[in-house]
Amino acid sequence: MTRPLNIAYSPCPNDTFVFDAMAHGRVPGAPELDVTFADIDITNGMAERGEFDVLKVSYAVLPWVLEEYTLLPCGGALGRGCGPLVLTREGGTAADLTGRTVAVPSERSTAYLLFRLWAATEVPGGVGEIVVLPFHEIMPAVRDGKVDAGLVIHEARFTYRDYGLACLADMGEHWENTTGLPIPLGAIIAKRSLGEPMLHALAAAIRASVQLAWDDPEVSRPYVLAHAQEMDPAVADQHIGLYVNEFTADLGEDGYAAVRGLLTRAAAEGLVPPLGRDALNFV
Repeated sequence: MTRPLNIAYSPCPNDTFVFDAMAHGRVPGAPELDVTFADIDITNGMAERGEFDVLKVSYAVLPWVLEEYTLLPCGGALGRGCGPLVLTREGGTAADLTGRTVAVPSERSTAYLLFRLWAATEVPGGVGEIVVLPFHEIMPAVRDGKVDAGLVIHEARFTYRDYGLACLADMGEHWENTTGLPIPLGAIIAKRSLGEPMLHALAAAIRASVQLAWDDPEVSRPYVLAHAQEMDPAVADQHIGLYVNEFTADLGEDGYAAVRGLLTRAAAEGLVPPLGRDALNFV
């Protein structure tokens, strides 16, 4: 393949940290990348339309796209203590969400899937209207009373108090307590049509890019901060420390168990189509 690979990922620090070396040609022998930045709700839609060679998407969208794309075993976001939060102005209990309006970052996001699994058992009578907003608009919407609650991801777990908000529930804590598994959030997928040699080269290059970023974090800092939407550098560092971990280098047995566990449980609740037995296998 002679042309660059078209890739879309978010401007969030974990993605720019992971892909910095590769995007700037510092991984020997790596495929060249043509990078587009887009929030997760946008990349999920891109995947469903088959628009890019490589994409960072929500794990929740996999059941709709794995016929055309394969899940890469590296580069994504899983972890512990890093789940989405439900925020309100005054805290409260799960019961307080009954019939309430909740803003979410995407109806196909892993955050929303975790939220639906949680709400099914914890919110009597269910929540009310769901409003999809870009994730950076959710906390202001809750603060300003435009919605009753917001489901937030990324660095919002470090900054929600700055908006005068309270955490009503931690979706990741609920997931870990009920399953014992890490929290699957964002996946890297690539088109199967690229062919096995290219897909294996891509995975190897992503692993190398992650390792280079870990070896010398300062090299990636200009790229990270240039796209971090005026984020405080200390918050960017916290974000990277939480979301770039051993599962980013390799999903491993626990990572795959977490992904399959989430999607199997969601399919049993009728929230996503069921996965085929080998659907998560690489290439």
